[in-house]
Amino acid sequence: MNSSADVVAGASGGLALTNASERRVVLEATDLRRTFTGGSRLRPTHVSAVDGVSLTLHAGETLGIVGESGCGKSTLARMLVGLEKPDGGSLLYHGTDVTKGRASDRKLLRRGVQMIFQDPYTSLDPRMNVGDIIAEPMAATRSAPAPVRRDRVAELLGLVGLAPDMMSRYPHQFSGGQRQRIGIARALALDPDVLVCDEAVSALDVSVQAQVINLLADLQRRLGVAILFIAHDLSVVRHIADRVGVMYLGRMAELGDTETVYDTPAHPYTQALLSATPSHSRADRGKLSRRRVLGGEPPSPVNPPAGCRFNPRCWLATDECRTSQPPLRSLDLREVACHHAEQALAEAPAL
Repeated sequence: MNSSADVVAGASGGLALTNASERRVVLEATDLRRTFTGGSRLRPTHVSAVDGVSLTLHAGETLGIVGESGCGKSTLARMLVGLEKPDGGSLLYHGTDVTKGRASDRKLLRRGVQMIFQDPYTSLDPRMNVGDIIAEPMAATRSAPAPVRRDRVAELLGLVGLAPDMMSRYPHQFSGGQRQRIGIARALALDPDVLVCDEAVSALDVSVQAQVINLLADLQRRLGVAILFIAHDLSVVRHIADRVGVMYLGRMAELGDTETVYDTPAHPYTQALLSATPSHSRADRGKLSRRRVLGGEPPSPVNPPAGCRFNPRCWLATDECRTSQPPLRSLDLREVACHHAEQALAEAPAL
């Protein structure tokens, strides 16, 4: 069976049509940090879920975020939509710092940046009908009177490929793909300019994944929204993202143009991650012997290693890597956090 990325309509390395550098910046995160405290009062534990992540999102582009489970992708997403408050760093929405600004600025972020959640079976209130679910953001913000809200709900249902007369039904009467379309309609209710998709297709069947991805592509072309797309499926991200960021243990390892990062990865972790992607063609299977095999388990975020957090699993690690944290620096059309990125790039396996 083909992966969902194989059937994305019009996919050619990104949904948007123009170069990201030519568009205005909608969302800009600088050195974002978030630490969670657990354990007991006598033995508290501190987990640095996001540790100094910076990124920009331009109008109308798609930025993909990939990485292993537990690397901080979802925590980053929740900070970008205002569901988690950063412990440090700044988040600018249209140039305004919403982490230190006025309450009215934070309200603008919550209206302009909307999330599409992973599980369509738990993200919709089973006691509310579809019309009320989609209208809830408008009712909560008092952005439209009740008669206008009903017309808007009908418009949004049509926009995501569902019949307007479905608004009286309840979530249990819909399939998983239809429920995710309802979640997308709800996210669009306040006319946002950014959609944050946190594993938005991972709970769906492969064929349904393709339908939802195609829908997002169509909405982006029609509405001009920017999309931050978090996923485990690297093939899907390659087909829909203009740029891609690779996270490891709370930090950004590599960030750049999708084609550059996928074809010539400069960070050893990116190389290993792409090497682990399943290959379907005979030519790709013939390259397996030259691919990077990543050993061991990710270090505990409760007690991360000093220096580069990837150093215990890296074949290029030196004393510098074990003592000094590498900054995110520019290298060949991307940014990479690696002391030995030039060597990694020169020795990169065929992927």
